[in-house]
Amino acid sequence: MGTRQARYANGVATRKRIIDAALEELKQKGYARASLREVANQAGVTPAGVNHYFRTKEDLFLEVLRLRDEQHADAETKTHTQPLAELLEVVADNRREPDLVRLFVAMSAEAVEPGSPANTWFVARYQTLLGDLENDVRGYQDRGEIRRDISASDIASLMVAAADGLQTQWLLNPTVDMGGRLRTLWLSFGQPKP
Repeated sequence: MGTRQARYANGVATRKRIIDAALEELKQKGYARASLREVANQAGVTPAGVNHYFRTKEDLFLEVLRLRDEQHADAETKTHTQPLAELLEVVADNRREPDLVRLFVAMSAEAVEPGSPANTWFVARYQTLLGDLENDVRGYQDRGEIRRDISASDIASLMVAAADGLQTQWLLNPTVDMGGRLRTLWLSFGQPKP
């Protein structure tokens, strides 16, 4: 392996150690109290080393969320091609990742500020998600499987709003069945089989 390739491989490995350390810091302290200095310490780099890869704490934890979405997308493309089925499955599975759900809720709240780096990521994420869900809902409507008196866009938006709200309810009360309640909402639109 050449010097350039070795430096690249070392950079990839360092970046992964930083992200892994950020996840550990998230589990121990939560997003609000997570420290970049402690992330650096756990990753075996200096704080400047963390800043080489991620300009801010927000950038680092956005990358954690982006990678989570990417991993879910990779797993889902192997099993599903329907965005609604994927949404229902991801929400039901979120109970296994409370720290990432907390991070998502905290950062989505910060994202409402237009100057926030999270704003751009969340806006793009919701546009893609809502567009995919709307197309999927329209297919159900075209096949006569769900009601047509509510627009596909409205159903997609309601499903995402419910998913996000149920995550918050679950964080406050772990007995809330996020997946079951979201599925109940979906079934209220007709008799679809995602």
